[in-house]
Amino acid sequence: MARSVTFRPAQRDELEMIVALLADDELGQTREAEQGSLDPAYISAFEAIERDPGNEVIVGVDADGIVGTMQLSYIPNLTFQGATRCQIEGVRIADRVRGQGLGQQMIRWAVDRASENGCGIVQLTSNKARDRAIVFYEALGFQASHVGFKMYLD
Repeated sequence: MARSVTFRPAQRDELEMIVALLADDELGQTREAEQGSLDPAYISAFEAIERDPGNEVIVGVDADGIVGTMQLSYIPNLTFQGATRCQIEGVRIADRVRGQGLGQQMIRWAVDRASENGCGIVQLTSNKARDRAIVFYEALGFQASHVGFKMYLD
């Protein structure tokens, strides 16, 4: 049976739980700040996202609280005849509810939201080490159409 989940923009007082979700996997543990106190960098980033109408942090909430999160960024482009893109980032599902279809619900909700916001393309990236995530996104209709590159700056 599918969980009853509501997706909506995150609130500032939910930031600590959101960061905990980001840190709650094998890759997140290596790059997110230690739990206990909220690093001011997260607060600053969240406030910048809140001020930017082209970005939003989304949470999935059920009767037990926050069970998922992602960030949506709306990017105007000249390519594809000026199509706006929706970039999905930071997708996480709480460990206690993984495998129950919540990820599918959340990504489908994001695609619908992108369409409602006039986007012509929805894109995301997944770390190559996340084999299951790659299979998951492909099953939802995403195509591994590009090779992505990143450069981490100090």
